[in-house]
Amino acid sequence: MTLPPGFATRGVTAEDAVSVITSGMRVFSHGAAATPRPLLDALSARTDIEGVRLFHLHTEGPAPWCEPECGGRIRSVSLFNGPSMRAPVHEGRADFVPIFLSDVPDLFTSGSVPLDVAMVQLSPPDRHGYCSLGTSVDAARAAVDSARFVIAEINEQMPRTHGNTAVPLDRIDAFIRTNRPLSEHSPGEETATEARIGELVAKLVEDRATLQMGIGAIPDAVLARLGDKRDLGVHTEMFSDRLVDLIATGAVTNRFKVVHPGRTVTSFVMGSRRLFDFVHDNPMVEFHPCDRTNDTAFIRRNPRVTAINSAIQIDLTGQVCADSMGHRIYSGIGGQMDFIRGAALSRGGKPIIALPSTAAGGTVSRIVWELAPGAGVVTTRGHVHWVVTEYGVVNLHGLSIGERAEALTSIAHPDFRAELARDAKLAR
Repeated sequence: MTLPPGFATRGVTAEDAVSVITSGMRVFSHGAAATPRPLLDALSARTDIEGVRLFHLHTEGPAPWCEPECGGRIRSVSLFNGPSMRAPVHEGRADFVPIFLSDVPDLFTSGSVPLDVAMVQLSPPDRHGYCSLGTSVDAARAAVDSARFVIAEINEQMPRTHGNTAVPLDRIDAFIRTNRPLSEHSPGEETATEARIGELVAKLVEDRATLQMGIGAIPDAVLARLGDKRDLGVHTEMFSDRLVDLIATGAVTNRFKVVHPGRTVTSFVMGSRRLFDFVHDNPMVEFHPCDRTNDTAFIRRNPRVTAINSAIQIDLTGQVCADSMGHRIYSGIGGQMDFIRGAALSRGGKPIIALPSTAAGGTVSRIVWELAPGAGVVTTRGHVHWVVTEYGVVNLHGLSIGERAEALTSIAHPDFRAELARDAKLAR
């Protein structure tokens, strides 16, 4: 590949790159597989700054900027918690913002959160001088477009992706050059519970449906059972390895989509090197910002949108908690509500909440009379339609509170059904 003149000599050290950041600045960090770890490590090592606010979605790897020694110097503002952020947020060493994923880009472009610096990980530039946002466009597009300064890790192993991903080299104020593997998530072995849920959800997916799914065991179990479907489409906020097989076998063609027909549309991807190689320079996969992929007005235009999302708890009225365990923030609102509502408005659409019936080794029911104190309602009872556990499938849409309680009790683990039925009866 022919590189732009002077590119090879323009790189600096990570320490020099983050020197543009001064006290009191608002900084955005790229996330997921595109987390610019060398830049974040260099920023965390700075002892000459204070009052820096670091905005980000899920980031891969440790979070040294949240360690006690960084207190007063860097304050993390998480818009979606990954594993490394759960303890810092719970312990008060970091902040969490509950927000729909579709609303995050507007925080930056509207000036509600005026960004001083965007830190991103990019592909090498092409012969025209354009790098790519690679595996994560999500809110990074808005950050790069609105921040005063852009500093980048240009990684030889970052895929060049299509869609709204281009970043001109002359937009970058400083960059480092690396050649390191991206963080990977490979599919694991499914359990019997996950397999059964996958079978039940797969039966709800019709030919020519437009899919939205996340990462994890249940989405993987569903995707593994869609090989006999025809002309599926994909318009999602993210996808992982299992989708590659469906595209390769022809189950996914995107022929009948209305928005971006013929293309698999996503905002970011997480998976293995196989997935990263698949999206590299693949014109049939388009990456767009999350205010487009998750815009209900676009989602609803596609046919038979089948949105598959998960939950931590669901109460007998249909309220879904998907972001916290009581008061403890576990993840975030993300795109669940965007797609649950978009699927409900799509012609023939099916919004689906799929979850195991129990947690903690079968000792705790996920279907409960009332949510745990402090639990957040991500999807309201008015938005919930299909709910699936390993014990069955129910559709709550149009049901009364009493009918919902009966329906959800019927798909709870048998060990908890009598208690749920008794509590529901006493509360009437």
